Amino acid sequence: MAPRNVVAGIDVGTTKICTIIAEVSDEEITDIIGVGTSPSKGLKKGMVVDIDDTVKSIEASVDEAERMAGLELESAFVGIAGSHISSLNSHGVVAVTGENKEITHEDIERVMDATKIISIPPEREIIHALPREYIVDGCKDIKYPLGMAGVRLEAETHIVTGSVTSIQNLAKSVNRAGIGVEDIVLQPLAASKAVLSESEKDLGVVLVDMGGGTTDIAVFKEGSIWYTAILPVGGDHVTSDIAVGLRTPKTNAEKIKIIHGSAEARLVDADEEIDIVDTSGAQQRTVSRQRLAEIIEPRIDEIFTMVNDELRKGKCQDLVPAGMVITGGGSLLKGLPDFVSQKLEMPVRSGKPNNLDGLLDYLDGSIYDLGEDYNHMSEESGAIFSTAVGLVRYGAEMGLNDVSQNQDEDKLMENFINRVKDWFKSVF
Repeated sequence: MAPRNVVAGIDVGTTKICTIIAEVSDEEITDIIGVGTSPSKGLKKGMVVDIDDTVKSIEASVDEAERMAGLELESAFVGIAGSHISSLNSHGVVAVTGENKEITHEDIERVMDATKIISIPPEREIIHALPREYIVDGCKDIKYPLGMAGVRLEAETHIVTGSVTSIQNLAKSVNRAGIGVEDIVLQPLAASKAVLSESEKDLGVVLVDMGGGTTDIAVFKEGSIWYTAILPVGGDHVTSDIAVGLRTPKTNAEKIKIIHGSAEARLVDADEEIDIVDTSGAQQRTVSRQRLAEIIEPRIDEIFTMVNDELRKGKCQDLVPAGMVITGGGSLLKGLPDFVSQKLEMPVRSGKPNNLDGLLDYLDGSIYDLGEDYNHMSEESGAIFSTAVGLVRYGAEMGLNDVSQNQDEDKLMENFINRVKDWFKSVF
């Protein structure tokens, strides 16, 4: 059985499955003791479309992490994304019942439950109810009202919902790989815990997590999550464009993108050439690196036009003076922050987990099997682990440091249903 101070996170993505096992202390990661990655098969745009293939991919990732850590993993926190995810803001109000009208934990739980009484279709389920602010007797912008005096307690929350079927299939895939599910966590929420500073979240910032099949957006203001969205486009679409435009296999297109790709064609030397193989894999030819960038740039422009449209939709453009942080595998593209900064007219930086030496040791030449060509990028490539590291940090903050608790997918869904029943009991 794993030590009680161990937390694990599994990032089940469209392109890769990543498992991280870490020792934690006082809600902080002290050491990453296990890392495992495997190509992701059985997922499309963040959703499980083939359980058997997904299970095999998860097993491969978990086995690698277990061997490195020298322990057998029993449960983990699991990230979720996909086009089925949606969100809305909600409001709840209760009367304070504590002695001397002092707000207690029970009052806070009741007002949070009150915000969850919303009308959603039966095929959808609440994944998160995230507090934005509390209001006590009309006094706003309260972060946590425990111990305050008041008569009326209100809460503003950000509710994240997902397809019951997609949640079940994800939980089932992890369980069939022999791993229990501690909790299911929205991927951009997890990634934010790995790459955003508290000052950025307080000032106002937008996180863009570029995965293979989706691009995930999370806006933070005054330290709280304000808006989330999942776009059904990501790095795989860039890779597909390269494969078609240069008539080369997708595996080769992915390597070309990472090693030679650029987000902006005008910054690439027109005389620089790169070697590629044709679709048969038998013949090689050369193309200009500028031609490669000309294929990439329109797709990147399209993705961040969609991001900007989503910020407009959520009325968030004036809420992010700290700018944008881009993370995930798609963020490794050369010149991306500068290109997006010019396009959206805001500060943009790349985000990766910090102070994780054990993780960087794992990265040297191992990701995507690129060998020496990728060694110079090993530090930056930590961005592909942002969600998995964030899942571990989320687990540490939740205080659920015992990864031996095993929940199957039926138990997980039973817990979701019981939550809904409890919410109604608190109101009626």
